[in-house]
Amino acid sequence: MNKASSSNANDEGKERESRFCPMQRSELEALAVSVILEHRRLIAADEAVYEEWTRATSDPSVSGAVLKSLQEEYVARQKKSEDKQEELSEIIEVLGYVPQVPLDGDE
Repeated sequence: MNKASSSNANDEGKERESRFCPMQRSELEALAVSVILEHRRLIAADEAVYEEWTRATSDPSVSGAVLKSLQEEYVARQKKSEDKQEELSEIIEVLGYVPQVPLDGDE
């Protein structure tokens, strides 16, 4: 049974990888840079939401509904960032290296 599970996992990995395999190296590199920059923006936005959530948590005048809303937004953003990281990992795996990316997003 382990062999079947392992085989299924390998098949799933091949399916995920295949959507980037047909791309030219230059296209993959440009896509990787774009996804890295987008991921950086997501992380910065996530940090802002997290900071707002933690500030609100320490403010007794903030309602439980607002706190719950901030928490739910943060969790949703974390999921989106996780998905973007998985996509980036797939791209870099196919590309074979991490391209250089400007620190401030200027190309």
